[in-house]
Amino acid sequence: MNVYDSARMGDVLRPLGYAPVDAPDQADMIILNTCHIRDRAAEKVFSELGRLRLIKEARKEAGHGTIIAVAGCVAQAEGEEILARAPYVDIVLGPQTYHRLPEMVARAARAGGRIIETEFPAEQKFDFLPESEAPQTPGNLTAFLTIQEGCDKFCSFCVVPYTRGAESSRPVASVLAEARRMVASGVREISLLGQNVNAYHGEGPDGGIWGLARLAYALAEIPGLARIRYTTSHPRDMDEALIAAHRDLPQLMPFLHLPVQSGSDQILRAMNRGHTADEYRDLVRRLREARPDLALSSDFIVGHPGESDADFEATMALVRDTGFALAYSFKYSPRPGTPAAGAGMQVPEDVKDSRLQALQQLLRQQQDAFNQTMVGQSVPVLFTGTGRKPGQIAGRSPWLQPVHVQGDPALIGQEIMVRITERLSNSLGGIVEEEKEYA
Repeated sequence: MNVYDSARMGDVLRPLGYAPVDAPDQADMIILNTCHIRDRAAEKVFSELGRLRLIKEARKEAGHGTIIAVAGCVAQAEGEEILARAPYVDIVLGPQTYHRLPEMVARAARAGGRIIETEFPAEQKFDFLPESEAPQTPGNLTAFLTIQEGCDKFCSFCVVPYTRGAESSRPVASVLAEARRMVASGVREISLLGQNVNAYHGEGPDGGIWGLARLAYALAEIPGLARIRYTTSHPRDMDEALIAAHRDLPQLMPFLHLPVQSGSDQILRAMNRGHTADEYRDLVRRLREARPDLALSSDFIVGHPGESDADFEATMALVRDTGFALAYSFKYSPRPGTPAAGAGMQVPEDVKDSRLQALQQLLRQQQDAFNQTMVGQSVPVLFTGTGRKPGQIAGRSPWLQPVHVQGDPALIGQEIMVRITERLSNSLGGIVEEEKEYA
């Protein structure tokens, strides 16, 4: 989502004459767009700001002014602290206010003072953004599209509701219009983004409220859009309509990121997840019945306050029962202001370390096993660029695996059938089966 937000900040600044440059020391304005979801995020921001300060001072000696801005979730959570510890920062803005950037830049240039904008404005920022000019990824073949922001779930470990605010969704017409512009510019794959994307509830052109499933059906009607993905999902919002969309829409990729966080009902309650481990298992069963080739990725947190050895073993059991093609796993780290940060029964770091190593070993085994099942299969690959080796082109399978083949660069931008011949450490190798576009 920060990739998308950064591109949109570029869009709002373009009318002021700003354009991207290759390096910070060439920039009249430097925006550090931040995420607060991981441990030590704020300290990493201050470390980077220290380097940017030197650039600002050097440019000033050369007669050039430089505006430094800190945007995103760290700015939202640590705004006053940023200005106190880094007084050379000119602008601090939260993720809901970047549509106001031109006004902030004008104020900073005019008054020379420091500006902080971390309120949650009443207006929807998407109503005030200009049309995006280009997709956000190299080659203009894949693009991110934010359709929903914020979260109302208030998981005990998570800072998102405090930095991104309540759930809000863009109107359907706005989403479809941006998607059509992307496809017209050459995009073949769109990834729909949201902190809780399957809670999407946008106003439709008929005046009713559309869910993510209905939006997906509408997007699938756009000529030239070959692939649709979405992330990140919450199990509580995976409804029957969305499960049916996975059954019905070939454009909706058979790869779903569905975070579960823990396999222990006790820890799931402490996390305020709102579902049990068996409810997650049942949801996975129904998804796979609807789309037998569906593969899953997930998120896991080990060492949440109160997690016992038995709780951790319940997580390992859920992983073994489910089978994941990919997963992201982390040690619990307290996020300031969240309920879990002040909870008792904090798990020792050495226990977290050993549990994380065991979990990651199991998850890696499952990822390797899933990738191995691809060998010998023919799969459609959307080629998006050249590979690292001469004569090589690269793309992604429907399950998001990188695939490399020896092939004609003219195939870039097409979805072509490839026979997978080998599993590499982090990708697949194959042979182009037929040089005509897969339909």
